[in-house]
Amino acid sequence: MQTLRDLKKGEYAIIQEISDNSLKLKLMEMGCIPGEVIRLSHIAPLGDPIAIDIQGYKLSLRLSEAGSIIIQKIVPEINKAPTR
Repeated sequence: MQTLRDLKKGEYAIIQEISDNSLKLKLMEMGCIPGEVIRLSHIAPLGDPIAIDIQGYKLSLRLSEAGSIIIQKIVPEINKAPTR
């Protein structure tokens, strides 16, 4: 089981679920909804907090919050012209 804490800068993932019930509503109100595609865009110099791209904006999260977001890493498809 991977969490948002496991992503490296620039990697993409799909949110699977939020494991911490006390944070679940707060995170969902900020756009962290299961099925959403996210990208880890920034990591603070000391590693905490981090920022993700989600629903067209940047969201800053503490590592403790990121640890409750269960993800599945993905590799986005890149549109390339067919080779001949």
